[in-house]
Amino acid sequence: MLKKTAVVIIRGYQRFISPIKPPTCRFYPTCSQYGLEAFQKHSFIKAFWLTLKRIMKCQPFHPGGVDHVPPVKTKKDRRDEPPRST
Repeated sequence: MLKKTAVVIIRGYQRFISPIKPPTCRFYPTCSQYGLEAFQKHSFIKAFWLTLKRIMKCQPFHPGGVDHVPPVKTKKDRRDEPPRST
């Protein structure tokens, strides 16, 4: 339910707000497209966090560039990672 609500909000932004603003995005894909992809691939909490981090990068001191949504990690991927040191 929360993921669907987030997607509706982002799509509303893309349809009604984004067209009236000048194109200023310094990333590919745009932040709104990144958010959509994040909510489609990840859980609500993870997608919210990824989208928030991306929006926080959207400022004049960050160079921008290509920044894709990270892939979903499977249990096998997690087993193959070295243990974290604490």
